[in-house]
Amino acid sequence: MSSRKNVFIFIGPPGSGKGTLSHLCTKVLGWVQLSTGNLCRKHIAEHTQIGKQIDFALKSGKLVSDSLINDMVYDWFSSTVKESDNIILDGYPRTVAQAEALHDFLVKNMPEVNVQVVRFSASDEVVMDRICSRLVCVNKDCQEVYSSSEGSRQPKRDMICDVCSSKLGRRNDDEMSSAQDRLQTYHKHEQELINFYRRAHLPIKEFAVERPLEQVFDDFKKVIGPVGL
Repeated sequence: MSSRKNVFIFIGPPGSGKGTLSHLCTKVLGWVQLSTGNLCRKHIAEHTQIGKQIDFALKSGKLVSDSLINDMVYDWFSSTVKESDNIILDGYPRTVAQAEALHDFLVKNMPEVNVQVVRFSASDEVVMDRICSRLVCVNKDCQEVYSSSEGSRQPKRDMICDVCSSKLGRRNDDEMSSAQDRLQTYHKHEQELINFYRRAHLPIKEFAVERPLEQVFDDFKKVIGPVGL
């Protein structure tokens, strides 16, 4: 493994733009992105053993266990880590238990990896507006993200994905009540996660994201420095 292997952990509330910036990094910089949300949906759609367990938990109204999510991530790492020197974790870890497990996994299996935490800062009002206007490609292999809001990334054709020409739709968890619950859950765990990363002596780089995407991307490249470019 190259000593230049980097893992960037994106931490921020839902709707803060983690997924959109992740996509830009993969498209422009050639990075690899892990979105646990997309990965869960992919496993469910493909009826894998992990997907069946996740689907059962969701349909039963239960939280997907940390151990199940961790196993899914470790499996992804094992098959994907050779594809890029720069890997983004978007939406994972969500809890201290997940963060501790990931830290132990990387220390034991990938000791050369350089881990950095990138914290996204945005007000609750902004993220709620973004979530409620979010549109997503229904193609499970695409999952391109757009917005119905002016000034944000809108599809060239109404409700049609620019990339694969599939239809666009809304996620069930992007509805107002679900979005509010997700935001509350995030705030509940955020400080605990930050405290853990500090105890683990992982660098935390912060920047505001309440600006146009191009400005956010330019600022992001300045924040991370030359290590990932």
